Amino acid sequence: MRKQENKVMRIAIQGEPGSFSHEAAMNLVGDAVIVPFSLSADAFAAVANGAVDAAVIPIENSLAGSVSEHFDLLLAHDVVIERETLLRIRHNLIAISGASISEIDRVFSHPVALAQCRRFLANHPRMEAFAFYDTAGSVKQLVELRDRHAAAIASEAAAHFYGAQILQSDIEDNPENYTRFFLVRRAANAVQDPDANKISLAFSVENRPGSLVAALTELSALGTNLTKIESRPVHGKPWEYIFYIDCQIHSAEEGSLVLRALFHRCAMVKELGRYREARQPSPEENSSTNKMP
Repeated sequence: MRKQENKVMRIAIQGEPGSFSHEAAMNLVGDAVIVPFSLSADAFAAVANGAVDAAVIPIENSLAGSVSEHFDLLLAHDVVIERETLLRIRHNLIAISGASISEIDRVFSHPVALAQCRRFLANHPRMEAFAFYDTAGSVKQLVELRDRHAAAIASEAAAHFYGAQILQSDIEDNPENYTRFFLVRRAANAVQDPDANKISLAFSVENRPGSLVAALTELSALGTNLTKIESRPVHGKPWEYIFYIDCQIHSAEEGSLVLRALFHRCAMVKELGRYREARQPSPEENSSTNKMP
């Protein structure tokens, strides 16, 4: 078992037990104690103040794009990305035991999950969609209310966790639906993987012509493969931006060269973490109900 100071790791997630974040956390640290929070900001604060050992957060979905708030929180806190994992997202229509699909007239889930199941909802016009704060939370709610006419869209793990039944599986519009999750630790406690082949960074450049191009040209000159770039506004400074990038690296030296190249061209640089790039699971993988407690 993976332990921190001879204790089982306490890992914060945003959302309820049985959520996709819970599933990702168990993939990353199988013997962890999961500590759920309603807000991502509270999960990050718990890492920063030592209430938990780490947090597992979604950073990007292959269909919906980036989770912008989490980039801001990574920059604002003294935390480091230690590991990443990719989770195949399978959505299911879930109801209380004994309910039938013909009885369902309301469907609850996170707005992103609802958006990823538009075709299914369009084919069932009787079902009215309602946004909820969490996929697993929507299952928890319908089980507590015992409403035969309500359903939720969530993972298979959520159905098992709360004792609900799956009325229809794999209702997402696109099966190529993956979410990338980070395991985030306090910088003082993070352990750098000697086999890290990926680095995440945040940087800003001066507001003048060619400054961003000059920074990226430095990376190109090193032969570094830039796999992602994201921009986020600087709070309180209209039309100024922080850029977030992921780069593939082949050695610790290359990671250090990337940092030095950006320091040379940028007004601010923060290393967010060096870690091993996650392998994309096959469509048959990540049916991980058996991994959930």
